[in-house]
Amino acid sequence: MGSLDAPTAELSTGFEPLDPEHFRRQAHQMVDFIADYYKRIETYSVQSQASPGYLRARLPEAPPHNPEPLESILRDLEAEIIPGITHWLSPNFFAYFPATASNAAFIGEMLCTCFNTVGFSWFASPAGTELEMVVVDWLAHMLQLPKSFMFSNGTGGGGVIQNTTSESILVTLVAARDRAIDSIGADYMHKLVAYGSDQTHPTFAKACKIVRIHPGNIRSIPTSMETGFALSPALLREAVAADVAAGLVPLYVCATMGTASTTAVDPVEPTADVAGEFGMWLHVDAAYGGSACICPEFRHYLNGVERADSLSLSPHKWLLTYLDCCCLWVRQSGLLVKALSTNTEYLSNSPAESEVVVHYKDWQVGTGRRFKSLRLWLVLRSYGVANLQEHIRSDMRMARMFEVLVMSDPRFEVVVPRNFALVCFRLRPTGSVHANTLNQKLLEWVNSTGRAYMSNTVVGGVYVLRFAVGATLTQECHVVAAWDLIRQGADALLEVTGKKID
Repeated sequence: MGSLDAPTAELSTGFEPLDPEHFRRQAHQMVDFIADYYKRIETYSVQSQASPGYLRARLPEAPPHNPEPLESILRDLEAEIIPGITHWLSPNFFAYFPATASNAAFIGEMLCTCFNTVGFSWFASPAGTELEMVVVDWLAHMLQLPKSFMFSNGTGGGGVIQNTTSESILVTLVAARDRAIDSIGADYMHKLVAYGSDQTHPTFAKACKIVRIHPGNIRSIPTSMETGFALSPALLREAVAADVAAGLVPLYVCATMGTASTTAVDPVEPTADVAGEFGMWLHVDAAYGGSACICPEFRHYLNGVERADSLSLSPHKWLLTYLDCCCLWVRQSGLLVKALSTNTEYLSNSPAESEVVVHYKDWQVGTGRRFKSLRLWLVLRSYGVANLQEHIRSDMRMARMFEVLVMSDPRFEVVVPRNFALVCFRLRPTGSVHANTLNQKLLEWVNSTGRAYMSNTVVGGVYVLRFAVGATLTQECHVVAAWDLIRQGADALLEVTGKKID
């Protein structure tokens, strides 16, 4: 690894950072490196065992003055960087909803980088804009979304690829806020209220803060074990009615299809009843669970979505599309454009005022945007709906298999009913040892082995282990091996504590 203090060498007189033949040679090297990484990924500890600050101590203090060969860089990548990586693509990664990958998405990402367009408007990237419009309509068709969410319907609805769900919630909150202010006046800004459950993703509260919802007006409706930690429409209605009686203005409600902790599914139809009654914007966050709805047997989870104002879903979580790719659909795109549009002279172009084109800079926070629709297009064309459905069903089968294994051991229990490919379980309470402490120690032991990686959550005061199936490379043998490892850890813990379950 070089630094500014390295001996000066004579530089090449022809600096060509995008020479096609040089790229061809280096790209072959890189593809070999990546393919070999995938082949041997199981040899790495799933969760990095590095300590904070490890990397700075192993890298030079300054960048190299002279160029270094790719071979040297790859050696350092293997020796210094990879030890600090938690391997999300490992087949033994079960900690979080996956960031799925595939050959088709990889090729799509290469093409996206190849063209390097900045598609802020139709004029800046006609193909980029129109391909995005096509693929979000394709995915809407796969999900059997109402036509009011599609460009092809021509009624003002449509979709856009955001980076993450966080941005989808943020931009829809901005649109909802501006719609309300246009109606009741800016003097009521401090009275606007937004609603979610205590299981709604924390990005909801963050977005509320960004759009200046008063911190005291961000409602978190309590959930319970009895309802599987789903949002209660009855409690939502009570909270909204109380706020109205207090002179506040209900603005926005976020219903989640597959919460981060336990994959709880908030009921869309009765939530839409409350939203409609009080004139609120209803957003459905289907970041994880929504992908399952391309399978007819899971489509019922989206019943009532035709009454929502917006819906977001992240293909990078379950549709093999790589980070980052979050599709957002809105029924009235004009509200989004009105809230987010900018008209700067240097961004203008001949069709700028035309209503027949889309300028995606007006559908998002930033101006610049990548050609990310290529990734989704490659995935949909390369695999087809049938293979993507089988991918979802395969993960569901493996999760069900793990769930059965858990239920077959009387020392364990499934804490929350499984909706998708996440199993929430724990060692059952026994004797004087606190169950939360016991399960925390079990999780720490499993992760410390490097042979599997899980995570935890706490719901209803209960410390729960999360086993999320979904990494592209995961097969049944990996699920069985992880269960064997968990049982091994439980055996050791229970022997040490001396507390056995009859």
